[in-house]
Amino acid sequence: MATKLPREMTGAELKSMLKSSINLKSLGGVKCPELKLPPEELDWWKDSKIGMFVHWGLYSILGRGEWARFNEKIPKEEYEGLAWEFNPKDFSMTEWTDLAKDFGAKYMVMVTRHHDGFALWDSPASYEGFTSYNTASHRDFVKEYTDAARAAGLRVGLYYSPMDWRFPGYFDPKGEQNPANAENALLMKKQCYGQVEELCSKYGPIDILWYDGGWLAHKGSDTSSAWFWEPVKLNKMVRKYNPHTLLNPRSGYEGDFYCDEGSHEITGKILPVPWEKNMCVCSGCSWGWMADDPVSDFDWLIRMLANVICRGGNLLLNVGPDKDGHIRPDVARRMREIGAWLSEYGEAVYGTRGGPIEPVDNVYGTVSKGDKIYLHVLDKDACAKTRIPFAGYRVEQVTEFHGQPCPFTQDGEGITINMDGVPAAGPDTIFVLKLDRPVEKEQNQEVYFSGR
Repeated sequence: MATKLPREMTGAELKSMLKSSINLKSLGGVKCPELKLPPEELDWWKDSKIGMFVHWGLYSILGRGEWARFNEKIPKEEYEGLAWEFNPKDFSMTEWTDLAKDFGAKYMVMVTRHHDGFALWDSPASYEGFTSYNTASHRDFVKEYTDAARAAGLRVGLYYSPMDWRFPGYFDPKGEQNPANAENALLMKKQCYGQVEELCSKYGPIDILWYDGGWLAHKGSDTSSAWFWEPVKLNKMVRKYNPHTLLNPRSGYEGDFYCDEGSHEITGKILPVPWEKNMCVCSGCSWGWMADDPVSDFDWLIRMLANVICRGGNLLLNVGPDKDGHIRPDVARRMREIGAWLSEYGEAVYGTRGGPIEPVDNVYGTVSKGDKIYLHVLDKDACAKTRIPFAGYRVEQVTEFHGQPCPFTQDGEGITINMDGVPAAGPDTIFVLKLDRPVEKEQNQEVYFSGR
């Protein structure tokens, strides 16, 4: 029986078809059917919906963003001296995992090494031994994190950046400016392979490996640099240790799910592929700790969550602890506010799938589970005047989320809900449509985005 090949679609075609603001990164990655996980391996991740991202490292001492070393051209010796100030003596990893649980996350992703090269674990493969274990703290924070996350019942994700600003070869990988740089770039590649192997072999099952920074010399993209990193070879090594690890597309291999990065609004139709919104709980001007970075508005974050899940995505929300590992009280408070909302409305979030009704921007969107559709209403006045296009199922009952019955009419083209007497429930008023039978689950389409 012939293998069904994925349909190829350009990024421009995606935009046109879905009329979407979603900007998927690293399209056109190297294909390798042998590496691609079967759809059912992603079910736990799709059910989870909510993850907590953590950016923490030497840049957390400076408080000027994780790109400070490069942007400010901080001399190597001066920046690396920060490792002897990085010693969070009173920090316990349960501070993060407790917050993740309170936030409602089902998985976490921790930055293990960013572009500055400082590894937060005992890494023999680290070039020049630039690690937390070899400096002031003498701690393996990756072990502390993986142990704490599992103890808290959270799935374990590790972020890793292949690139490293300490290597002149990163900026001149072919040695065009200096022939010695080509050999130096290979040292960086050797470090990458060694460190990825450590992360995948020393810390038990890794649920997600979240790459970032595969592009070379700050030019092109992760996919245009695949010639150098050989991502299929790299990720075959990953799967040797962890056959079920989900891979994002940032290593140059196409990956198991796509990423939309940043705090821009989400609009358009349901995406036909697994995808994740990656953004900061603060302004987004930095992923790392900044003392005065304003926290995003609660209502705006809830609307963002609704817009993401109603288009089939997950939300990975980032926090940046300070140099001592502590998360700002106002940030922690906002995360717990979202968690309190999820503890009340989680039935309409966890375990659902986007649709089956296409969203209308800034008005409503839907998710479904079993024989129920959850209608997330962002503008009740506009939605109340709308006949929602819907066919193929008979609606038996409509209630406000907490059970208040709502009159409705249904014909062959759609459903109209009388929302009179239902007060708007903050940023997202949820209605439950009970159907005559379970919604048929649609598997994600086999689509390969060429990146053109």
